[in-house]
Amino acid sequence: MKSIDDHFKLLRKLNEDPSSSQRKLANELGFSLGKINYCLNELKKKGFVKVKNFKKSKKKLSYLYMLTPSGFIMKKNLTIDFMRKKNKEY
Repeated sequence: MKSIDDHFKLLRKLNEDPSSSQRKLANELGFSLGKINYCLNELKKKGFVKVKNFKKSKKKLSYLYMLTPSGFIMKKNLTIDFMRKKNKEY
């Protein structure tokens, strides 16, 4: 269940700022750089995130992490589940 929460947090951050670096995402979420890399690869494998790099960029490590339509659906469903859980707690 923990990885689902981690994926949800990462999807939210990517939705807010698709051009965030992995280092910035790790700092903002309190994850290690390795964990961010692992989560991004898992989301990419599942088809929830599309990764594009900027070939003409001077920073060769610049990437854009875009949520796919199925990524948006997953994020929506996780948000609904989160809200239901918090509503029960309240």
